[in-house]
Amino acid sequence: MSAINLTKGGFVRRVSDIDSNPDQWKFLGDKPALIDFYASWCNPCQRLLPIIDEIAEEYKGKVDVYKVNVDDEQALSSYFGIRSIPTLLYVPMSEAPIKIPGGPSKPQLIENIERFLLDG
Repeated sequence: MSAINLTKGGFVRRVSDIDSNPDQWKFLGDKPALIDFYASWCNPCQRLLPIIDEIAEEYKGKVDVYKVNVDDEQALSSYFGIRSIPTLLYVPMSEAPIKIPGGPSKPQLIENIERFLLDG
C-alpha cells in the first residue's frame, strides 16, 4: 500500500472541511493522518516519498497516509502556510495538526508518528 494522493476535494471529504469551516479545525478521519506536502521537482521530496510509502504500509489500519503535490494543490498549501518542502503535517484525532518542515529519516518519522499520532 502506498500513500494516497490527496486533492483539495479529497481533503475536504476525508480530513477536514476547510471550505465550510475555514477558521475552525474539525478532523473528519476515523484514524490519525500523516500528510506529506511535496513537489515532483524537489530532490529531498523524492528521497522521502519511498519512506512515506513504506510508512503507509507499516501503519496500515492505524494511520492514514496522504501526499499532496504543492504545485497541483496550491490552495491546500496556502491554507497550511507551507513555505518549504517537504513539509509533513501530523493530524491527531482530537488536536490541531502539527506542521514540521524538512525530510526526516525513517526512524525520526516513526518517532514523530508514535509521539504525535499514537500517544506512544
